[in-house]
Amino acid sequence: MQRIDKKNYYLDICETILERGTCLRRNFAAIIVKHDEIISTGYTGAPRGRKNCSDIGYCKREELKVPRGTRYELCRSVHAEQNAIISARRQDMLDSTIYLVGKENKTQEYVHNASPCSLCKRFIINAGIKKVIIRESKTDYREIDVSEWIENDESLTGETVY
Repeated sequence: MQRIDKKNYYLDICETILERGTCLRRNFAAIIVKHDEIISTGYTGAPRGRKNCSDIGYCKREELKVPRGTRYELCRSVHAEQNAIISARRQDMLDSTIYLVGKENKTQEYVHNASPCSLCKRFIINAGIKKVIIRESKTDYREIDVSEWIENDESLTGETVY
């Protein structure tokens, strides 16, 4: 038996966590890891005490056919990255890694070209997280050095910063 590498180990755990997600469009899960210890987890879902899209039976963004990556203010959910970050202390997140897995709700396929939204990027930077690892397929992943986001302000807003 071949032993699974650490990155896929955490991504597999993340994939299990995303099964708690309540989005009717696509679900994500996040795990923050530092020194080989899970600091925090999060998944896509409405704020505590509010009804989830899965409870009310519809997604406003889906109904309006809102393109992916836009109009997040219409979404009921808190993103997985945000939920993981608000559940941890900043001092524990400094120089950590956040692992992300996203799946399309209808097909259960991995979200193609997944990436944190611009708001989640800001959360990740302020939390002091050093690296983002995103699952591309069952055995393949992409790594992002957060310092690239800091050096390239365009990636945070989609606009050139003057």
